[in-house]
Amino acid sequence: MMSLPFYQRHHEHYDRAYRHKALSSTVSQYQKETKSKSAVYAQGSAAYARGSAAYRHSSAAGFSLDSSAAYSHGSSAYDLESAAYSHGSAAYDSSAAQSKRSAAYSLDSESLSTSSAAYSHASESINKLAAAYRLGSEAYSFGLKNSNLMIEDQSYKMSPKAKRAKQSLISEDKENEALDYSVPIFTGRQVNISGITDTEEERIKESAAYVAKRNLFATGEGVSVSKVAKTTSEEEHHEKKSRKVAIRESAERVAMKKTLEETQAFHRKLNQDKLLHAPEFIIEPRSHTIWEKENVRFNCSVAGWPEPRVTWYKNNVPIDVQAHPGKYIIQSRYGLHSLEITECEFDDTAQYHASAMNVKGEVSVYASLVVKRYKGEIDASLLHGRNLSLSPFAVTPHGYASRFEISFVDKFDVAFGREGETMSLGCTVVINPDIKRFKPDIEWYRNGVLITPSKWVQMQWSGERASLTLTHANKEDEGLYTLRVAMGEYYEEYSGYVFVRDADAEIPGAPGAPLDVQCLDANKDYVIVSWKQPAVDGGNPILGYFIDRCEVGTSHWTQCNENPVKFARFPVTGLIEGRSYIFRVRAVNKAGVSLPSRVSEPVAALDPADRARLRSHPSAPWTGQIIVTEEEPAEGVVPGPPTDLQVIEATKNYVVLSWKPPGQRGHEGIMYFVEKCVAGTEDWQRVNTEIPVKSPRFAVFDLSEGKSYCFRVRCCNSAGIGEPSEATEATVVDDKLDIPKAPGRIMPTRNTDTSVVVTWTEPPDAKELVGYYIESSVEGSGRWEPCNNNPVKGTRFVCHGLSTGEKYIFRVRAVNAAGLSEFSQESEPIEVKAAIGGRLLHAAPSPPYDIVVLESVRDSMVLGWKQPEAIGGTEITGYYVNYREVVDGVPGKWKEANIKAVADRAYRIENLKENMVYQFQVAAANLAGVGAPSKPSKSFKCEEWTIAVPGPPHDVKCTEVRKDSLVLLWKEPVYSGRTPVVGYYVDMKETEAKEERWRSVNEKPLQKKYLKIGGLTQGVSYVFRVRAANQAGVGKPSDVTDAVIAETRPGTKEVVVDVDDNGVISLNFECDQMSPDSKFIWSKNYEPIEDDSRLNIDTKGGKSKLSFKNLGEDDLGIYSCIVTDTDGVSSSYTIDEEEMKRLLALSHERQFPTVPLISELAVEILEKGEVRFWLQAEKLSGNAKANFVFNDKEIFNGEKYKMKVDKNTGLVEMIMDKLEEKDEGTYTFQLQDGKATNQSSLVLIGDVFKKLQDEADFQRKEWHRKQGPHFVDKLGWEVTDECNVMLKCKVANIKKETHIVWYKDDREIMVDEEHDFKDGVCTLLISEFSKKDAGTYEVILKDDRGKDSSELKLKDTAFADLMNEVCRRIALSATDLKIQSTAEGIRLYSYVTYYVEDLRVGWVHNDTQIKFTDRMRTGVTGEQIWLQINEPTPQDKGRYIMELFDGSTTHTKTVDLSGQAFDEAFAEFQRLKQAAIAEKNRARVLGGLPDVVTIQEGKALNLSCTVWGDPTPEVSWLKNEKSFVSDANCILRFESGKNVSFSISTVSTQDSGKYSIVVKNKYGTETSDVTVIVMPVSGQTDTAQGHNQNNKTVSKKKKAMSASKQKEGGKKDFIKPHTEEITATEETPDPNEVPPVETGKDTKSNQQAAKKTAGKAGVAEKVPQPTESLDRQGKKTPEKAPEKAALAKPH
Repeated sequence: MMSLPFYQRHHEHYDRAYRHKALSSTVSQYQKETKSKSAVYAQGSAAYARGSAAYRHSSAAGFSLDSSAAYSHGSSAYDLESAAYSHGSAAYDSSAAQSKRSAAYSLDSESLSTSSAAYSHASESINKLAAAYRLGSEAYSFGLKNSNLMIEDQSYKMSPKAKRAKQSLISEDKENEALDYSVPIFTGRQVNISGITDTEEERIKESAAYVAKRNLFATGEGVSVSKVAKTTSEEEHHEKKSRKVAIRESAERVAMKKTLEETQAFHRKLNQDKLLHAPEFIIEPRSHTIWEKENVRFNCSVAGWPEPRVTWYKNNVPIDVQAHPGKYIIQSRYGLHSLEITECEFDDTAQYHASAMNVKGEVSVYASLVVKRYKGEIDASLLHGRNLSLSPFAVTPHGYASRFEISFVDKFDVAFGREGETMSLGCTVVINPDIKRFKPDIEWYRNGVLITPSKWVQMQWSGERASLTLTHANKEDEGLYTLRVAMGEYYEEYSGYVFVRDADAEIPGAPGAPLDVQCLDANKDYVIVSWKQPAVDGGNPILGYFIDRCEVGTSHWTQCNENPVKFARFPVTGLIEGRSYIFRVRAVNKAGVSLPSRVSEPVAALDPADRARLRSHPSAPWTGQIIVTEEEPAEGVVPGPPTDLQVIEATKNYVVLSWKPPGQRGHEGIMYFVEKCVAGTEDWQRVNTEIPVKSPRFAVFDLSEGKSYCFRVRCCNSAGIGEPSEATEATVVDDKLDIPKAPGRIMPTRNTDTSVVVTWTEPPDAKELVGYYIESSVEGSGRWEPCNNNPVKGTRFVCHGLSTGEKYIFRVRAVNAAGLSEFSQESEPIEVKAAIGGRLLHAAPSPPYDIVVLESVRDSMVLGWKQPEAIGGTEITGYYVNYREVVDGVPGKWKEANIKAVADRAYRIENLKENMVYQFQVAAANLAGVGAPSKPSKSFKCEEWTIAVPGPPHDVKCTEVRKDSLVLLWKEPVYSGRTPVVGYYVDMKETEAKEERWRSVNEKPLQKKYLKIGGLTQGVSYVFRVRAANQAGVGKPSDVTDAVIAETRPGTKEVVVDVDDNGVISLNFECDQMSPDSKFIWSKNYEPIEDDSRLNIDTKGGKSKLSFKNLGEDDLGIYSCIVTDTDGVSSSYTIDEEEMKRLLALSHERQFPTVPLISELAVEILEKGEVRFWLQAEKLSGNAKANFVFNDKEIFNGEKYKMKVDKNTGLVEMIMDKLEEKDEGTYTFQLQDGKATNQSSLVLIGDVFKKLQDEADFQRKEWHRKQGPHFVDKLGWEVTDECNVMLKCKVANIKKETHIVWYKDDREIMVDEEHDFKDGVCTLLISEFSKKDAGTYEVILKDDRGKDSSELKLKDTAFADLMNEVCRRIALSATDLKIQSTAEGIRLYSYVTYYVEDLRVGWVHNDTQIKFTDRMRTGVTGEQIWLQINEPTPQDKGRYIMELFDGSTTHTKTVDLSGQAFDEAFAEFQRLKQAAIAEKNRARVLGGLPDVVTIQEGKALNLSCTVWGDPTPEVSWLKNEKSFVSDANCILRFESGKNVSFSISTVSTQDSGKYSIVVKNKYGTETSDVTVIVMPVSGQTDTAQGHNQNNKTVSKKKKAMSASKQKEGGKKDFIKPHTEEITATEETPDPNEVPPVETGKDTKSNQQAAKKTAGKAGVAEKVPQPTESLDRQGKKTPEKAPEKAALAKPH
């Protein structure tokens, strides 16, 4: 049995309540349809079943059975073909014809009816079908067994996920049973022969059954076996066989029924998630173009499970059939959906789309409908709905129209409303000319965004009046509304602002409602909700927001968060997959909760990734087939770890995690567990402990603010929980988005009688700004009112609804998701009144002239022209261009090229006819109106320019005309040719000169678009032209300029540069020929100055000043100024690098006059360590003064600083007693003498200050040191002839009371003798200097006048140098080598003054370096350096050399061990060896006994010890110097030749006495004594162990023996170190008795024992043992290291 996955087990109530409802309703509908149409199935079931036995094993048979099941649904033809088509892959739907045939069947209801009739009334056909099946039964059965297995194997290849698959149909008697999750499964086993081998495929195709089946589905009628020509006799022959076949088929029907029952049982336990399929459109609706009054139908088919719900939309608005009865007909049958629109009208032209939705997702398909209107008087193709495009001079029903004139009457003004109210905006639109039945395009925009009809907004057009209604105004509706009326390409707009104020709060003081609630990043079970903060907080700060949700279709709102959140985004979790929700937000402050916001748009809880995956794997309609996949949960795949885990948002309240699903996930769905831990720990805690999440997103709450956390995610499915993902980086729980800073520079400007324009600058470092709120207040009232309730973008806003004549102040605050900024500073007060007053009357400008073509293409031309000579006393606001066609020299009517005026003197005219000849005229306009048009231009042909060179430059004009020069300006050509323009050539000639007199001004092409032309002759008239060049060559010249006379007109003034007393550099230009409307226009390099952040321009009257804020390299260039509305008054000034340097120097000199200095600020150290700062000026007056500054802070004369200014010499100085750490920084002396100033600074930081401070401290210490006893020569060392180290120093200023103290490593060295300071030298002698003497030595002199110290570090390199000298002296002190015999062999040795390890010792035998072994060892004992030769042999004879290396030099000593010297030494070695053996093997007591044992009477006494000797010694006991043997009371034992014990079971006073153990063998005898004292006891006597009471006595005994053994340490080298402790025990101790007092040791007996055990120890005294082995480099031999550790001499 197969169980549900664990996560579905926990949520079975949800699955049954939600999913099962939809599924069971679908199944019930399916059952009803089946009952109504099952008659035909029943009639043909018997014959059909007989023919299906063998056929069901193959794919074709499966297909036939499916066709019968599908027929029971009532859709024979469609479902027969759809079964194969819907089975889902390219292999199954490769045939386009099959799909088309499927669609045709499904669309043709008559065909369905015909097919049903054919099936219900053609039992003969069914019988023929069975006969046809029988025709091929034998041939098919021949390979049935093998082919069935082969098909089974091939199905695995096609569907690798399934282990076994069984194909089945739900029988009729089981259809009415309510099955859990009985839903369609789309089989991968339905065969189009593609799942079997080629050989088997050919075998099946050859069978008669295959032929019959193919003909059946090809004709759609009764069974035809025409391709298998059979005679009547053959048919009769097969009829005779039918009885046998019937028997076999009956048995197979029983097997089939059993298989069905097993399949249904298994089907109940399938994983429900695998059965659901997102909607997928199999057939999409197509677009239509029809005439009016015609009907149209959109058809589509959609698949998915549960069965998707299909909704039709027109322009994104759901179609309401009830609202338009008879207009729309929507039908849904058998997965086929249709929308029929009857008697289509022109308004039905729109975009239509069908949306299919179920629990797994939503998908839409689109189609367009164009309804054409036929006009008798004009071509209908010219006018078709909203796509109508009339050329500016198009043909209309009224003939030629110049253009449409659209005007607005009864316009809406700025509107004010309140939340919840209904608001309406409207305009009456007048269009001239009026075209009958031609509707304009009416569009409404809010803040530039097109508005579409919804439940909140309704739009109407009555034919004359356009209106927009806000049915329930909200703050989201606030903004600038624009009505656009378009007639073809003509349109006009009118705009007005709509303000929506907050509704009255239910609770006084509660804040306004939030606005603009949106849903972001929707997923399976969570969505992020965002909103905008309200402008009104109710007088109290907003504490946070509550988010509510409501499932679509219900009215129950649920609050999503328990505590209010301040951040304007919040992740809502716990959504149910597949359901749709709406959200709203409420603000809260301490007064209460606001009204809820407008609800959000509905959002479905679906995973976008799943939706995309489902779209790439389309599903199919219900086919009646089921795949049963037997895959146990235990055999599933444990999912791998998720990837790409990251924190996508972090606030104080929550952290949002995002990740990607793992690659290894098995065949079933996966869910996730999220874990967290504090950063730096490994204490992982599961966040979602109860319910795993389905989405790869999760919001973690309940985190501690300010702490750092790490997160990781695990996947889970029915197979188990996978490994965790990689942990995230440490994330601090805090708002990553900061509240913006306040905006700046609030500038109000007059606008109208009731409005003011407010501008401001964006706050610095602003991130994710939502907009701004503006508030206004009547000056002095203290009451602030919001000017807008919906945050505005940009930094400009028009505040409406103000009172005329009042003075207002304004303030602004910025808004982002983190909150609202502080308010900006209040603006200056401004009086509300109209900005435009009375104005002088002006005339319209004169006509422009010299129209030229700048570029020409196939359907457009670019014109250029010159500015009118008379502009009418005011600036030209724009130009209007007209054009007309010229046919065969006859001009046509003028047409307007532009409706709105163009500002530039170049314009592109579109929609011209290729190869048509045109003429043009231009009219200029100013405030007075449109002037007269120019004369018609030359005729120009509209054709594609193909020339390679560029076109002519345009707008060529002269400025800054002087008697010998002028400046020529131009603009680049519109047509650049085939390559970009690389430069320009300027030509000039005298006005009256001939054309051939044109000459080029420049030889090389100019990169810039201006040129100052010099060398002109005064009074001569010139004309100029410009040519552009590219890589192909030089193009056509521009139009010739007007004639210009080279003269400097009277009153001409130039731009003057000036540097004022404050050092401000400015360019000044003055004009006395200005009109009231004249303006100064400054430019840089003859281009408009766009960035004025580096400049200030101030114009007053006839003077204009351009001031530089900080003149620099970015300001280099030519600055020109032109005065408009004059006769060409202009001038320029060039600032190059040299001029900039001159101006900056002059600016600095004017701004900062300086006091001349002889020397800059310097510093020096005086004798006492004082620091002197000083500088010297050339001269100082009596009024001069100096300021002393340290680190930008002025300092004054006082205890620390001594300041002096000598005005006669100009010397300024400051003396400091000492430099401290806080004195590091910059020192500045500032001089002021009248207006002149100067300063000099000295920076003392870092190493410079440290060096100066150290020098000052040194000088100070030296001065103080020399006032008392002090060192003349610092502490040093020398090595004496005795190899000792002497530390010495030389002192001065010593008296009798002066003390000297020596220290080593801060510990005082005690010196026995007092120093006499003879010759002023102090010494410290260190004898036998070694590594232990390394360290830091210090000597201190002190008396009442002070103290001084000197330090000497003898470490590292210094210690090594000293040791090298010590080693050298030691090596020189070495004695000659001598020979000594020992018990082990022969020893060569030499004595030195003392030995140190740094002295490296090596030995050479017969010129060969000795390699040390156990037989040949070297070492040091005390001052003796030796070489031990154990068990010498004649090969050891020869010459031996001892090498002593002091670090730089090798010193040697030599001895000859041969001849008599060797013989004598060898003989002595043999004698000592025998003596050592005797000492080694003599009898002795090793363990020892206690000197005294005190025991109470009646107790048991146990003494034991260990003896040793070779041969085994004899053991005897004495009591009081008499022989003593074992008896019943006293037991003596000697076991194993070494263990001796003495036991008395019950002691009495008679047992007191001196006991002695005597051990003896042939090499010697030894006695050990113990005194037993038995103390009488009155009363009951207990037997107990007395070990504890005697511990103290035994301990003392041990100490005494240890001391005696230490004296004999050098004598008993051959004694084994093993010793056993002798213990005294008692039995049954009395807990109340007082322990006896221990008596002293019998020292005399000890002395006697020592004498007795002396034996032959005297022989061994002359055998010193080696301590260590050394090689030439002084390294320890590993084999000898333990010996050295045991015997090396301590220092």
